[in-house]
Amino acid sequence: MIAQLCNSIATASLDFDRLQQVFLARFGAGPSPLFNDWRQMLSETRSKAEGEKLRRINDFFNRRISFEDDNIIWGQSDYWATPLETLGMARADCEDFSIAKYFSLIEAGVSVTKLRLVYVKALQNGPSGPLLQAHMVLAYYASPNADPLVLDNLVTDIRPASRRSDLSPIFSFNSAGLWQGTGNQASKSNLSRWQDLLVRARAEGFQ
Repeated sequence: MIAQLCNSIATASLDFDRLQQVFLARFGAGPSPLFNDWRQMLSETRSKAEGEKLRRINDFFNRRISFEDDNIIWGQSDYWATPLETLGMARADCEDFSIAKYFSLIEAGVSVTKLRLVYVKALQNGPSGPLLQAHMVLAYYASPNADPLVLDNLVTDIRPASRRSDLSPIFSFNSAGLWQGTGNQASKSNLSRWQDLLVRARAEGFQ
């Protein structure tokens, strides 16, 4: 059942009328500029080259969505929001940024085989010096063996992974499978959150 759901989400177009109905019911009775701007951006992006699709979608979420911890947004330590929930709240953590970009790129015509959500350890500067922090980014592979491009909310310009020495991949996944990044085992709870996210996204209109 999960495999069928993954394939459905990876290949079909969005049901925008249903998405808008769900959005209005959950987040307000009036039209949302953010939702409408996202829909318009996707419409304008479908005909563009893939490099331009990456840039437009990456910039849209990085500029229009504010970073916030799940505890503040959802009252939970780790909640994976659907793209609709991210647009409704206009706030997101790193997983939510990556998930929203992933679904948007698929809708814009990028093959799911070129996209992976990547769990990484990110080297950041803390109050007491450098520290490694759990983080998620979206990777785009122009070809299976290509140096992937990294879409991130920390470093907002798109860079090849070879230029992101601050990131150490742990594992990556998409709607089709799971890949080990360093030999570490993927967290069962994280994969459960991904499966739950796919179910909720389909219920909203991500067919």
